[in-house]
Amino acid sequence: MRRHPLLLACLATLALGACRNEAQAPATTDAAKPAAAPSYAERHAGDYATVALKADLSAFDDEGKRMLALLVQASEVMDDLYWQQSWPDKASLLAKAPDAATRDLLAMNFGPWDRLNEDAPILPGIGPRPVGGVFYPADMTREEFENADLADKTSWYTLLRRDAAGKLVTVPYHEAYKADLERAASLLREAAKHSADKSFAHYLDIRADALLSDDFRPSDMAWMDMKSNPVDIVIGPIETYEDQLFGYKAAYEGLVLVKDQAWSEKLARFARFLPSLQTGLPVDAKYKAEKPGSAADLNAYSAIHYGGNADVGAKTIAINLPNDEEVQLAKGTRRLQLENVIRAKFDAILLPIANQLIAKDQLRNVTFDAFFEDTMFHEVAHGLGVKHVLAEDGRPGTTTVSDALKEFSSNFEEGKADVLGLYMIDALSQRGELDKAKLMDSYVTFLAGMLRSVRFGASDAHGKANMIRFNFFAERGAFVRDADGRYRVDFDKMRDAVNALSAKLLTVQGDGDYAEAKRMTETLGVVKPQLAADLDRLKAAKIPIDVRFEQGLGVLGLQQYAANPQ
Repeated sequence: MRRHPLLLACLATLALGACRNEAQAPATTDAAKPAAAPSYAERHAGDYATVALKADLSAFDDEGKRMLALLVQASEVMDDLYWQQSWPDKASLLAKAPDAATRDLLAMNFGPWDRLNEDAPILPGIGPRPVGGVFYPADMTREEFENADLADKTSWYTLLRRDAAGKLVTVPYHEAYKADLERAASLLREAAKHSADKSFAHYLDIRADALLSDDFRPSDMAWMDMKSNPVDIVIGPIETYEDQLFGYKAAYEGLVLVKDQAWSEKLARFARFLPSLQTGLPVDAKYKAEKPGSAADLNAYSAIHYGGNADVGAKTIAINLPNDEEVQLAKGTRRLQLENVIRAKFDAILLPIANQLIAKDQLRNVTFDAFFEDTMFHEVAHGLGVKHVLAEDGRPGTTTVSDALKEFSSNFEEGKADVLGLYMIDALSQRGELDKAKLMDSYVTFLAGMLRSVRFGASDAHGKANMIRFNFFAERGAFVRDADGRYRVDFDKMRDAVNALSAKLLTVQGDGDYAEAKRMTETLGVVKPQLAADLDRLKAAKIPIDVRFEQGLGVLGLQQYAANPQ
């Protein structure tokens, strides 16, 4: 929630992104589909389970509901911003849709590529998705970028463009998207006036300032200091997954959340174990020498709105933020579990998958509590390990892991979080802090979760991380495929594989080993034929790949509280 992440564009070549100085979506052909043949979108109509995104808002008075409405509206602005970062000419693209299903799928994907199907083109005449999106000129080479003398070229919040002479220049986000950012900032400031929680009101004010300056660190620090706010919002350029060229540029998203007090109380006690979990990581001491902040907290929320990059493709079920390494070292991170969305995916997708592909005698080990714990500790694990590549003396240096691993940094970070989450569940079970008798539930549910996640393909950071983990575990015998085509966990080998992959990923990150990250991604980050055939069985059973949301002020019953009533 990650998790996501990430204009002046000329994408006619569909190579990397924008060129020169004018925003222009890639050209498409007007090839007509055969009259009797279903469109691509019609063939994929069952890929999403529809979920109404709502929560119990009865505890909020009129002021609180007005605040919530304004926050939802601010999150909706992220949709407009993300369209500009995905496909600048939205209206023209939607007009090319031959039917309602296609128009709907284009809107869900914020562009013409199907994020749940390896970025397959939704319309005829569309080329492959540019790895650099609209963040870089289409004709820019990696070498040109690396040689460019631009101090802020690797900033998460700049676009690369060409000036009149063809030279690379940077354009700050707050200049490129000024009008929409002013609109979002105004909504946040108005929402602050209706907040009964003063720390949250303060956060909204300085987050508004951050949107207009691209200086997010002060608001990230303030966000970490909030403890009692019953409502939260994640808003701004957050994740860098959209930038598949370098992994530098962040995409705009919004998430509006209402705290689930009951679940949060259950999670609170785990925060105190984080320092000892760091020291106990199954890797050489130098790869766990950094000390993340201990002020991090664990909380559960009901999500009431997903905006922008958060609402494209597979929907996040948990969040570990901020992404700023310096804030993480100073304050730690906040782990936000989106309980209502986790439940929706478990019921609509994970259980049906398990019924198809998990060994029948292990189906009893697939539980919601285990799925929730796997999700929670994935987010906890983002804060562990190292954030900086080790220097020659073996101590953390000044180069960040993300800079060293470049386009592979996101999938290695996601893979690390996955396996370290399982390691931590095991470690806490041995200490008696979790029910040791239910450790098998965690392993089998984790396997079912992998079978769910690999359906996203290997086109983005999470997909590549899923496949590296799946193939590594398969090679180590952590699970086997029975003669009836069902998968079963080998308890002891699963534990050994978790420790081995944890050590491997932490070492690659700590060494900043770009070559090894590339090798592992190319050899393990692929969907092999047997797995592809098994995933086809899920398609034949009409099991959705992910969820889509019915959402907005109307769904929440908040229309009358909008800044401009809808």
